Amino acid sequence: MTAPYFTEMEFIKKDFTANELSPGEYESCRFVQCDFSRSRLNEIMFIDCTFEDCNLTLATLNGTSLQEIKFVNSKLMGLRFETCNPFGFRVEFQHCVLDHASFYKCKLKNTRFDACLLQEADFSECDATGAVFAECELLNAKFEHSVLEKTDFRTARNYTIDPRINRLRKAKFAMPAAAGLLECFGVEID
Repeated sequence: MTAPYFTEMEFIKKDFTANELSPGEYESCRFVQCDFSRSRLNEIMFIDCTFEDCNLTLATLNGTSLQEIKFVNSKLMGLRFETCNPFGFRVEFQHCVLDHASFYKCKLKNTRFDACLLQEADFSECDATGAVFAECELLNAKFEHSVLEKTDFRTARNYTIDPRINRLRKAKFAMPAAAGLLECFGVEID
């Protein structure tokens, strides 16, 4: 039996906390002001979809496909993106709250994070080559054994990145936030 297929549909102000989203494939769909908090989105395929003003806090994403997905003004706190299906994984975030989200070992090449809150997010062992963290808050975000080559942190704030354990070739930084690269050395900067 094939999974249901939904295309070019709009879901507006739907509460998926009580009645979860039907399993299947969603292509070119828009979800606006929907509540998915603590929902199970496991094994669902999303292709070229947009989530606007949605709450996905603590939703589960086991085996979920996120291909060419845009999140705008949404709450994605505590999401574990590493549990998603890695095939075709491609996401973009604008004005989102991603505090405590985990991107452990995710492929985030050229991913854009625009004006996002990423406090205590985990980027350990991810490949964020060419990613852009524009106007993002990265307080206590974790970068360990991450590939951050050509990554743009010029307008990001409050990051701490240890250059001894991360690959930073051609990464872009700007002062004064770049002082976060020296924190691991115990250096004081005035």
